[in-house]
Amino acid sequence: MTNTFTLSYGGESIPYDVTPDPNRTSRVAIHVNPDGSVSVDAPPNHPEGNIRQAVQKRARWIANHVADARQRYAHVRPREYVSGEQVLYLGRRYVLKVKRVDGAPGPGRLKGNRLEVETRTGDPQDIQGRARGWYRVKARDYFARRLVDFSKRLQWVDDVPEFRLLVMSRQWGSCSAQGQVILNPHLVKAPRHCIDYVLIHELAHLKHHNHGSQFWDLIHTHVPEWRKAKHHLDGLVEVLLVD
Repeated sequence: MTNTFTLSYGGESIPYDVTPDPNRTSRVAIHVNPDGSVSVDAPPNHPEGNIRQAVQKRARWIANHVADARQRYAHVRPREYVSGEQVLYLGRRYVLKVKRVDGAPGPGRLKGNRLEVETRTGDPQDIQGRARGWYRVKARDYFARRLVDFSKRLQWVDDVPEFRLLVMSRQWGSCSAQGQVILNPHLVKAPRHCIDYVLIHELAHLKHHNHGSQFWDLIHTHVPEWRKAKHHLDGLVEVLLVD
């Protein structure tokens, strides 16, 4: 069960979520997520006072990273879903082309450097919904192909894992204890090497369901440039998640 607490630092109140992690035994792990939210993984039944003390010790580091994340988001504007807007797919930029039709709108499609989305009403919410649908189909198909490829190459993966799509504000993916992979459909907007890093990251949890040294050694073996991919992805988060 996740609980929420507040860190006070420099006159500011910063909320953070604490989640029990059965794989941890003594120390807590503090994360400032790309969207600026703060999460803490702690051993089950870890004293609340010890968690607060650990967070307070890193208060300056937390506050600085939260401020950086907020600054990245400051210039991001919600999409208006009108012709001429730029959209991303597999790291490439395309121009949104909204086409008014009299009959039933067809599915979105890439045509040259454009993403064409048909609409009968012209309502931005209708266009947004159709663009989202296009992204989900593309994400489902692309992720499925890559998971098949990686499952053949990675020795610890016996079968292609089941996966489902879930829009998340803090994560690109996760892997349950039962081996089900969950992926954020917004990830399909990212460059291919960033997507591959996330997929291998989640597949590595089939062998090590934690973020210990053996887990990262496995990641490094199969994605030697994983730090660059993660840094690249973190730098794009405010653009990729805008909807």
